Amino acid sequence: MYILGENIHIISEKVKQALMEKDARFFQDSAIKQVEAGAQALDINLGPRKKDGEEVFPWMVDVVQAVVDVPLSFDTTNLAGIEAGLKRITKAQPIINSTSAEPERLEKVPLLAKKYNSRIIALTMGSSGIPVAADERVNIAVEKLIPRMMEIDYPMSNLIIDPLVLTVSGCQEYCPQLIEAVRTLQYAWDPTPMISVGLSNVSNAVPAENRPLINRVYGAMLMGVGLQMMIANPLDEKLKETIRIIEQRDESTAIGRLYLKIADHIAAGEEPQYSDIDPADPDQVAIWKTVQVLLNKVIYADAYLQQ
Repeated sequence: MYILGENIHIISEKVKQALMEKDARFFQDSAIKQVEAGAQALDINLGPRKKDGEEVFPWMVDVVQAVVDVPLSFDTTNLAGIEAGLKRITKAQPIINSTSAEPERLEKVPLLAKKYNSRIIALTMGSSGIPVAADERVNIAVEKLIPRMMEIDYPMSNLIIDPLVLTVSGCQEYCPQLIEAVRTLQYAWDPTPMISVGLSNVSNAVPAENRPLINRVYGAMLMGVGLQMMIANPLDEKLKETIRIIEQRDESTAIGRLYLKIADHIAAGEEPQYSDIDPADPDQVAIWKTVQVLLNKVIYADAYLQQ
């Protein structure tokens, strides 16, 4: 699993404060910790930065590149800021996160990516927003995103498709659609573009104590349909252990065997079965309840684990 570390994100109050104070040590410590924990790239989300993006992004690149060598992903809508940051890249191939199929974005962002030999994350979202159905998301990739890349002779090996994770709190019915979108996108083009998701989005607006469980269960389900890349928290040891179990097919623990059964059922287009779990084990029960919510079989509530 290729993990883009998500922890330099403007939604964090600590990141906001460090950015305000230009605290280089804070960002360097975060970058080092994420890379040491296994992040293969770092997603840098500083918001639109409309007033100072052309100063902030180069500063951030200089700060982070001084201590790590991994690719940096520019997660912003500010094209001028992205370009200013790209000009300062001296190490690994960067990533632009992201374009959509909205005409203006699709016109400009791929050209910028090609100019600076950057990879690009392309969202299956058009002018009218995010489609509900999996096939509609795939159609955006096949009919708009990929043709635009071909039109400008952009290397397909640099394209990353993101079919968009939505939160289980409020958009629960769309969680199964994302699984099917990931499954189908792998057969939508040859060669298949890399597919990535922002995994933690699934647990946005969920109580903090439940977020890691939801993330890793959804991650296991998505790995069942072939996901190989995610924006996620590399410091989440249980998530990384779940990834390792599935990649290595480690059946040495009851929890490991359960995650493998979940991934295998999803891979086969089947629903995981209650008989897969030991109902006397509260951890297995919690995983089962989470699967049911993510498959939209049980209505999500913040207290779903107590129900």
